[in-house]
Amino acid sequence: MMRLCSIAALIHCPVSFVRRFSYKDIKKATDGFCRIIYSSAHGAAYKAKFRDGELALVKEIKDFEQTKDVFYREVQLLGRLHHRHLLPLIGFSMEQKSLLVFENIENGSLKDHLNDPLRTPLNWKTRRQIAVGVAAALVSRQCIYIGTHEYLLLFNDPPIYHVSISSSNIMLDEDFTAKLSDVGFLGSSGNSTNAPHTKCSEDRTGSQCNNIIFQLGVLILELITGQSSEEGGFDLIQWVQENRLGGSVHNLIDPDLGSDYSSRELENLLDVARACIRSRDKPVFSAAKLLRYLQKKIDTPT
Repeated sequence: MMRLCSIAALIHCPVSFVRRFSYKDIKKATDGFCRIIYSSAHGAAYKAKFRDGELALVKEIKDFEQTKDVFYREVQLLGRLHHRHLLPLIGFSMEQKSLLVFENIENGSLKDHLNDPLRTPLNWKTRRQIAVGVAAALVSRQCIYIGTHEYLLLFNDPPIYHVSISSSNIMLDEDFTAKLSDVGFLGSSGNSTNAPHTKCSEDRTGSQCNNIIFQLGVLILELITGQSSEEGGFDLIQWVQENRLGGSVHNLIDPDLGSDYSSRELENLLDVARACIRSRDKPVFSAAKLLRYLQKKIDTPT
């Protein structure tokens, strides 16, 4: 049975399947927080291997200034958030640091696959599926479970959660399905840990969505070129612009792809990336319209 609910109604129902980890165990599993995967404004993420062999992604919430009660509420909500393209939360720690423990993804991050010459390059089909999957995570309805009931978390204005997109924080599962890992709910005061990174509702094209759409555009450029951005996307954007002036768009494609890609889909993805990048200054379209365009132009199921 599908039900509608408010955030307030969810907070008082503990999530039994989210484990409480000790700080000591997490510190040991991450080699003293040295096995870093990525760092963002929301916090740093680490690869963890626990004593029983369990692998996980541990995220430290650096700027979480609210009380432990507020952090626990975030844990309760994230523990119930289910989506094909979001990394599931499996545990937390509230001792010396505010730590979230997410399910391990065997294939690592997208950035690993773009940068590591020892890894098998991602094929064109996988890259386009990643682009569509990330867009789907921004606009799809989220399911939250309490007991045996499934609740539908509808689009909200203001948004319910923030999300940041980069090749570093997009994890890939055994089927190379994209999973966003830098996700969090808004605090009790109505402010998130980093308010500019917010969910774009279906019809919303205001300033809150500009940055996340821009990040998606940069990600698409990374998928096309095989290069990861280190300066918020501006270095990659400049490189693409300079190379476009010098010749064909095919000069932009990742050499590892060879000729294994669709020229039509390449042009369509570049059009989407350009529109997303323009959204940083002026909204061009909503995330929902972007997803529909991607699904239509590259004909990939999500």
